Amino acid sequence: MQNSEALALSAALLAAAGDLTQRINDGVVARGFSGVRPMHGFAFARLAPDGATVTELAAHLGVTKQAASQLVDELVRKGYVERRPHPVDARARLVVLTEQGWACTRAAEEAAAEAVRAWVDVIGEGEVRGLRDRLTRLAPYGPLRPSW
Repeated sequence: MQNSEALALSAALLAAAGDLTQRINDGVVARGFSGVRPMHGFAFARLAPDGATVTELAAHLGVTKQAASQLVDELVRKGYVERRPHPVDARARLVVLTEQGWACTRAAEEAAAEAVRAWVDVIGEGEVRGLRDRLTRLAPYGPLRPSW
């Protein structure tokens, strides 16, 4: 693959990821969840299903522990998460989604499905499934970090 082709592929993937992130966030807001940002969705992805410590969340987001702690404080104020005692480590606190956080997560899933349906309309369901399979092989499950 030529350098220019690799650059074009990189640009297309980044543009698709940015558009998808924005469509999901717009869909969440349209479903009545005010004050949410894409960063919140990246945090929710780590907190579901079992919660995480601030340190784990910081690693997932690629930010400092202080920045993750500030994000958690914001999400607590907005009612999306709560801090609980850690079940194993008495020194740590576990950050978990509240019912409102779970409802927001479900709204994000619905918005993601809508966004992907738009791709199906353009390239077909088989192509979208193939794209998912290929991207999964290239970028296996792991931290979902926003691009800064």
